[in-house]
Amino acid sequence: MIIKVKEEEFELNSSNLSQRCFEPLIQIYKVRMSKETNIGVKERFYEELTEGQRALFMFYVYYNHISKSLIEFYWWSAYFMAQPKNWAAIKACFKYFNDEPFLLLLEKIEQELKQHNHPTTLENFTITRDELNDNKELHASFETLYAIFENIYPTTIEKINTLIETNLHDFVQIEK
Repeated sequence: MIIKVKEEEFELNSSNLSQRCFEPLIQIYKVRMSKETNIGVKERFYEELTEGQRALFMFYVYYNHISKSLIEFYWWSAYFMAQPKNWAAIKACFKYFNDEPFLLLLEKIEQELKQHNHPTTLENFTITRDELNDNKELHASFETLYAIFENIYPTTIEKINTLIETNLHDFVQIEK
């Protein structure tokens, strides 16, 4: 699903190139989900994307949720980990972008969540945002993980922008 954009509307050397390539994807996704909410719609949408678009889509789906605060970082990480296909897709996106530091962070997040018996499926998912504040050990470890995240994500976005710039045809089609 290559998105077509007008040349005059698209600034190639932009610090938000990845965001500009993500926005049309999420809009299409939201329109489709508003019409039908079954799991098949999500999977069909994802299958229509190029490998690069899949990586970009999963990055921003994850990043846009976890970047708001420590509590959101914790809860959304737990929520995505409880969805094995989504968690695997998030890991795959960082492999695609060749982002070893973020992959290591995901491994640490997963390890910490499993150590505290967080569910690995949505079937028994009852995790609340309050649990982070109720568990001092979990809170301390997630504070450390969130600090790592805040330190590495600017480089991640830079890597993504550079990869998109050199492989633009995998993300958008520029129309003159």
